[in-house]
Amino acid sequence: MKTPRFFVLMVRAWLSGLMLITMVGCATNLQKTSSAARPPLIVRQPPAFQAPPVEASRSVADNNRPGYYTVKPGDTLIRIGLETGQNWRDLQRWNNLERPNLIEVGQVLRLTPSMPETTAVTSRVPSSALRSPMPTSVPPTQSVPSVIATTPLPPIAAPVAEPVVVPVAAATTVPASSRDAGETDLIWLWPATGPLVSSFDENRNKGVAIAGKAGDPVFAAADGRVVYAGSGLRGYGNLIIVKHNEVYLTAYAHNQTLLVKEDQPVKRGQKIAEMGASDTDRIQLHFEVRKRGKPIDPTRILPMR
Repeated sequence: MKTPRFFVLMVRAWLSGLMLITMVGCATNLQKTSSAARPPLIVRQPPAFQAPPVEASRSVADNNRPGYYTVKPGDTLIRIGLETGQNWRDLQRWNNLERPNLIEVGQVLRLTPSMPETTAVTSRVPSSALRSPMPTSVPPTQSVPSVIATTPLPPIAAPVAEPVVVPVAAATTVPASSRDAGETDLIWLWPATGPLVSSFDENRNKGVAIAGKAGDPVFAAADGRVVYAGSGLRGYGNLIIVKHNEVYLTAYAHNQTLLVKEDQPVKRGQKIAEMGASDTDRIQLHFEVRKRGKPIDPTRILPMR
């Protein structure tokens, strides 16, 4: 017969098990609730680095280097050639422009021909020069008797290093006249015989105006080659541009008749046009001198009248 103490122990064990099951269930529910209430963890990756466009960066870099020009509003290839002292056809060729009348504001143009790529020459040192020189004599070794007689080899001579001759550049004297090529190899004359009616002003007038009658002759101011003849530059009328060398250009504007064509060589004093009033309000010759594209006062280089 079971004692009351046994029943008490059984009840306690049952209650302990029940409490354990209840605690486990509550912990599980709490974990589920916490997991459901917790927002998902989102890992944000840093944005990938994007390099700037190659052409844009190249344009900016080119624009900061000499020998390049950025197109401004109102520019044409002819005007750029006048402003920079270059033949507009050369600009077209150097920049691979199929249609020279289609250039965009902000476009960067090359003002000089591209230089051919140079191939680096690597001098190779002969492998024999890298080896240590052989000793002039062979240390004596213990002779071993042998039946076969051998002929001793002659000693190996050490290579003799050839003296290095450093060429000394001869001193050259640069004459003062060659400091600016093209400065002294031109002989100038006045492009028209009429009176001077407008003088040079760097800000308002990039040349001088010479009065005359319609049909008066206009002469080339120096030897050169015609790089433009036409009426495509607003404000200049019938215009002729002559390139004399790599330094000087001259411009002859407002002509009535043009007597030369592009790429035609001209001589100093040759009649190249007839005076007129194209794109202006009076008969005159507007004459400009450009030194590397920059307008200068023509009276500084023309002979005294």
